[in-house]
Amino acid sequence: MPKLKTKKAAAKRFRTNGSGKIKRDKANHEHIATKKSRSRKNRLKKGAYVSKADRRNVLDCLPNHR
Repeated sequence: MPKLKTKKAAAKRFRTNGSGKIKRDKANHEHIATKKSRSRKNRLKKGAYVSKADRRNVLDCLPNHR
């Protein structure tokens, strides 16, 4: 059976922690920051976790991170 390849785009966007949860960054932080309030930008700095509904799709892209 051939090796499974990791989707590199997903590998750059997601990280797993010790308990198996998948961490992600929040969207809309990088671009056009002048229209956003300081409090909104501060909230977007913090990471978040992938929801249970999307977890399976992410893990399919990261076969070696289970």
